[in-house]
Amino acid sequence: MPDDRPADSVRSPLDEVVERGGRVVDRARRQGGQAGRIRLRQLEVTIVIAVQAGLAAALAALVAQHLLGPGAHVFAPAAAVGTIATALGQRARRTFELLVGVGLGIVVGDLLRFVLGSGPWQTGLVVAIAIATALLVAGRGGALVGQAGGTAVLIATLAPTQPGLEWPRIFDALVGGVVGILVVALLLPINPMRVLDRAVEPVIAGLTDQLDAVARALSARDADAAIRALEQLRGLDADVARLNDALSGADEVVTLAPVRWHRRAQYQRYALGAEHLERLIFYARSVARRSATALQYGEPVPAQLPAAIERLSEAVRAMHQERRKGRDPERARQLTRESAELAGRAWAEGVRSYGDAMVTDLRTGGSELLRATGYEPDDANRMVRQAAGRGQAAVRPLARVHLHRPRRRPGAARTRRHRRSTARTHGRRWGSRSPRV
Repeated sequence: MPDDRPADSVRSPLDEVVERGGRVVDRARRQGGQAGRIRLRQLEVTIVIAVQAGLAAALAALVAQHLLGPGAHVFAPAAAVGTIATALGQRARRTFELLVGVGLGIVVGDLLRFVLGSGPWQTGLVVAIAIATALLVAGRGGALVGQAGGTAVLIATLAPTQPGLEWPRIFDALVGGVVGILVVALLLPINPMRVLDRAVEPVIAGLTDQLDAVARALSARDADAAIRALEQLRGLDADVARLNDALSGADEVVTLAPVRWHRRAQYQRYALGAEHLERLIFYARSVARRSATALQYGEPVPAQLPAAIERLSEAVRAMHQERRKGRDPERARQLTRESAELAGRAWAEGVRSYGDAMVTDLRTGGSELLRATGYEPDDANRMVRQAAGRGQAAVRPLARVHLHRPRRRPGAARTRRHRRSTARTHGRRWGSRSPRV
């Protein structure tokens, strides 16, 4: 008997392997392209910081030489380079710590040298006391502690042979720190939006890729794939930490650099979005964890549930793209509402405990994403709730109407009839017991 089935409906295991391999190659190519763009942005920022450090060192040496006269003013360019090369967002604090550390080292070194004299063991004791004092002042290690110890060494070893070393040391530190700040703020300020784009790119890529992976795991009922996606989402902590450092650096630039002041509003939107993005990662992890558990327990997974996760992933990508282009993220909002509506449909189709928890996490994550686009919390929650309600009504309209139908209060006439009937009943009862007058 001839086989009437179409040829395309019969697929061999080899075809499935080839198709799966093609998807893996496409995903690797896409991730490789993203990694290349991230590396390129890192190279741009690295070049800018290197040029800043070179310019600051040259200017600091020039200023120190002309103001202090000829001499080996090594510390001024060293202080300038130390200010530039520190982490973004910490340069002003680094300069302050540098000056305080130099001052502590000079005070402790001069005082102990006057009391103890000079020598190898005196140098060791001076440095130990200077470091301990700096740690007590700062409460932690850092530039302040390092400069206090280094200055104490110089004072203990060079001051006996080079009198008057203290004031040039303080002035060199001041010149180097001020020149470094001026280079960062006035001469070569970095573009804060480039720094933020470079930092947020791996977070966005990691979050969206793993949301898509969770959606595929639910569609294929592959609990192991959901667990792998969860582990990848947990690995985003380092990228989130770098994003927070970049936010601190961008805040420093838009605060100190006059040519970047026009970026303040854009920075504020970025900072708000990053805060809610971090919360969204938390809910994405919860979705991945509950997905794996739901599959392990054999719970039903309506088709709308992985579709809702994919739509939320698309919304995150759309928000990032629209923010980079300076446009209002309306498409991201629309995709978020569609995700909530699909989640409502999945709930109405029928889910169990872990599926119900996933729907709740998706709705809460959608609310966080809407808040990242600029909505107030009440408005974001209301929009998600309405979208999920539309999805539920599309699948079970009668049940929804029944659940939300307001109870009618008894009418006035019915209430009066009830009261008259009660009064008559009680009157007869009481009348039979009362003695007749």
